[in-house]
Amino acid sequence: MNKKCLIVVANYYENISNNLLQSALKSLKNKLSFKIIYVPGVFEIPITISKNIKKYDGFIVLGCVIKGQTPHFEFISSSVTDNILNMSVKNKKPIGNGIITCLNKKQAIARSKKGSEAANAMLSVLSQ
Repeated sequence: MNKKCLIVVANYYENISNNLLQSALKSLKNKLSFKIIYVPGVFEIPITISKNIKKYDGFIVLGCVIKGQTPHFEFISSSVTDNILNMSVKNKKPIGNGIITCLNKKQAIARSKKGSEAANAMLSVLSQ
């Protein structure tokens, strides 16, 4: 497969993001070329994809949102997910969503190996 992928990693929870990235990279090994861009938080992921949508065949987004004491969690999670889905459908390009949404840091650490699921989903749609 001679395709290019952009991996966008939100680094707000650096250790969790690193686990997600390592998991995704294991699934991509020797399957396509890729570039990694780091952004401060998940809110910056959609604009980063939008700026690069024509340069890549597929995308993987990785990051973590942990629920706090305000509704901020819901606003960020929904707006980012909605924008990612809309860009994927509009541009007919797969975006593997590896943004985990968790209630606490312990739950986030337990789920931080799920980057491979996002990578495999993107690869599956890209090969159609």
